[in-house]
Amino acid sequence: MKREYAERIGGHLLDAVEAMYKAEMAIAGLGKQERIRYDDLLQEVLSDLEGKLLLPICEQYPDLLPPEEEEKPPLLCSELTWSEVKLPSGVTEDRLDDVIISLLKSRWRKVAAFVTDAEKRFKELGWTISHEATAARLQVLSDLDRIEAVGDLRYWGNSEVRLKD
Repeated sequence: MKREYAERIGGHLLDAVEAMYKAEMAIAGLGKQERIRYDDLLQEVLSDLEGKLLLPICEQYPDLLPPEEEEKPPLLCSELTWSEVKLPSGVTEDRLDDVIISLLKSRWRKVAAFVTDAEKRFKELGWTISHEATAARLQVLSDLDRIEAVGDLRYWGNSEVRLKD
């Protein structure tokens, strides 16, 4: 393949890869079953796009591949598990769950933002519950399929929660 064609095709393919990554973020907003279905299909297309189209061009013209950005590892915020949490006197799991669920909406929210808002509400109620304990309870609620979560909830900036559809 001539370089001029490789540049043109490679540029369009890189644009397509970027668009696929944006589609991946949009798919994260779907319901659980749709999210699984469409994400699997998208990953197949993305794999073919990168491996079968872009890779051969970049093997022939390595300088056409954009420089890799240094990916920062996600910030671990807490490894506290629910079994390690001791609730304040007078606060039951059911009461805590009711407050947490009342604060969730149908749109996705970063766990980092949610635990901060939850702490404000807990203070209004006179409860002393840490961000870490709230995140641990979110994990339980997700595991029980009472709320939806994406990402590893220990990494608050890289995970999100919302009410179930």
